[in-house]
Amino acid sequence: MVPDEPPPYQKVADDLRRRLAAGEWAVGDKLPSRAQLAARYKVGPNVLQKAQERLIIEGLLEGRSGSGTYVRVPRERRRLVRSRHREWRGGSPFEADMAELGISGSWDAHSQARTPAPDEIAQRLGISPGDLCVRTAYEFLADGQPVQTSVSWEPMAITGDTPVLLPEMGPMAGKGVVERMQFIGITVADAVEVPRPARATQTQANLLGISLGDLVLVIERTYYDTDGRPVETADIVVPDVRWEVAYEYGVQPRTE
Repeated sequence: MVPDEPPPYQKVADDLRRRLAAGEWAVGDKLPSRAQLAARYKVGPNVLQKAQERLIIEGLLEGRSGSGTYVRVPRERRRLVRSRHREWRGGSPFEADMAELGISGSWDAHSQARTPAPDEIAQRLGISPGDLCVRTAYEFLADGQPVQTSVSWEPMAITGDTPVLLPEMGPMAGKGVVERMQFIGITVADAVEVPRPARATQTQANLLGISLGDLVLVIERTYYDTDGRPVETADIVVPDVRWEVAYEYGVQPRTE
């Protein structure tokens, strides 16, 4: 099967990105006008504008009102630290992570109750395929810019008749999984994370402000209670171009 042809604006954005990486324009340089670039690429002005907007989102270009489009100082690649004590600070772990970096963290969440678990999710949660779950899609932002996405699954057999059924509603709205589960008498004892490199899908690219096929890190995370029962699993997607992920863990000295 022949893959879909990328849209014209993406082809233009890819070539502009290549030319920027090759140093054709230096930081602070003004790009040719949109009319000139549109003629160079044999596209309409709307296509060229969309291509430049993509590179502005990525932090490669910046638009200056009444002046034009310029090469921007590259964004700093920052570090996300994941550790066992990130859940002990209370509130939202992501918000606390960003606060430690001096950044304002926020997120949007959209939940769907009574969603049948796909085979892979059911296996991770130790339930049967088709068992009902709450599926929640998150978009995490730092100072208004996308940082990561996450899709979380919680079995309704655990939360279905409780006030924490929907993560963004009820008395524990906006809290982390550990606090929400504790509220209904479940102690989360362990978290297992499996990081895997991947290439961004079109949906992921659109949400993260990157390009189709860009490198991302997908973290498969599952929380377990004190009996070893999975209570939540999620796929967290982090764009490699902006963030590196580091794992911090304690080391117990050997005692004689």
